[in-house]
Amino acid sequence: MMDLRALIDDPSVPVVLRSTDTSPFGRKVRMALLVLGLADRVTLEPADTLDTADSLRVQNPLGKMPCLLIAGEAFFDSHVILEMLDGLAEGGLLRAQGLARFRALTRARLADGITDAALLVTYEHRFRDPAMASDRWLAHQRSKISRALAVFEADAPDPTRADLVTITLAACLGYLDWRQPLDWRADCPGLTIWLDRFAQTNACWAATERTLK
Repeated sequence: MMDLRALIDDPSVPVVLRSTDTSPFGRKVRMALLVLGLADRVTLEPADTLDTADSLRVQNPLGKMPCLLIAGEAFFDSHVILEMLDGLAEGGLLRAQGLARFRALTRARLADGITDAALLVTYEHRFRDPAMASDRWLAHQRSKISRALAVFEADAPDPTRADLVTITLAACLGYLDWRQPLDWRADCPGLTIWLDRFAQTNACWAATERTLK
């Protein structure tokens, strides 16, 4: 069995990312691919999570994206994929070791959690009749977003670097701007400046932004 490095280095081995331009988790992976110089090696294949005939449901039984296919073998979710890419780049996304590494992983998961909560707010409006929407549930999810954003507002990562934490946070904030589960910019002026600085100094942002405006 070939190892991961050999598979990636073999141009005859197909590497496919099942995702969409608008998926925040897919965007995180696409930014990482650009940062690590692997984007040209991966083919983006759109997926429709609501289409019962979409092969995504076979590739990932949860029917969720992104899903990375290497020689037909599926790897998911976005956190696992970024760990895989980081291993290929020998620490290009997460250079920290020991306790610092786990702190960075925790902060990345916190940003992912904001995105998760924002998705649940979006789905509440998308899949329920307006009369059936739960205000209590929406407030519960928005409170998660607000508390987590406050953590980053108080201690934001370096916006000039494109690493595991900053890529995850930027994808999260981009999704909040698009879906607007709450007015995060009004409460987080520091993060507003942070995202502008990240966008100015990291080309991966504009390169993946196409439909998120």
